[in-house]
Amino acid sequence: MHELFVALALVLVIEGLLYAAFPRQMRSIVERMTQFTDTALRQTGIFTAALGVAFIWIIKKFF
Repeated sequence: MHELFVALALVLVIEGLLYAAFPRQMRSIVERMTQFTDTALRQTGIFTAALGVAFIWIIKKFF
């Protein structure tokens, strides 16, 4: 459970750094996201989550 909270905190750190370093580009990305359908966003989210799980599995198995 500890690792989960560390991972969530790391996501916040990375996202915060992106907004701090590239505010104009991040605003543009968020504005463009409103043009996507719910299905496209959902599919992207599922794909990204699956990719993250695969990376975690590879890291835990081989490193």
